[in-house]
Amino acid sequence: MAAWHDVELAAPEFAGRVRTLFDAHRHKTIATVRADGSPRISGIEAVFENGELVFGSMPNARKGADLRRDPRFALHSATVDPVAGSEAQWPGEAKISGRVIAAGPMTEGPEGEQFRADITEVVHTHLNEVATMLVVEWWTPARGLRRVERE
Repeated sequence: MAAWHDVELAAPEFAGRVRTLFDAHRHKTIATVRADGSPRISGIEAVFENGELVFGSMPNARKGADLRRDPRFALHSATVDPVAGSEAQWPGEAKISGRVIAAGPMTEGPEGEQFRADITEVVHTHLNEVATMLVVEWWTPARGLRRVERE
């Protein structure tokens, strides 16, 4: 099992960039698996709290039912378009995937159910310093941090 603090310990600079992208906007997108096996995409709020990535689901929400039945998820940061002429300053986008662990009822805010992430992969996609190549960096608990550049 890997929690967010494991990513921070293993690859602190990478984790900092990913967290900055997730913290930049309140709303994210989560993918879950429906009962028939097809994907479901939903808006969600997620936070880094005490070394964990946590998010919730309101009572009777379909994403919560999906996660209780099949704990696999993929979480995507909010995205912004690169600014024409300043593409090298584009911060990119981040993704975190894994399985959820039920963490009981929400303790603050509206009624609902809280989940913690057991992280299997973290990805940061961005452009190189001169905006000529796409850079994909990803971390997994088993293989650590890797990087690929594509034209």
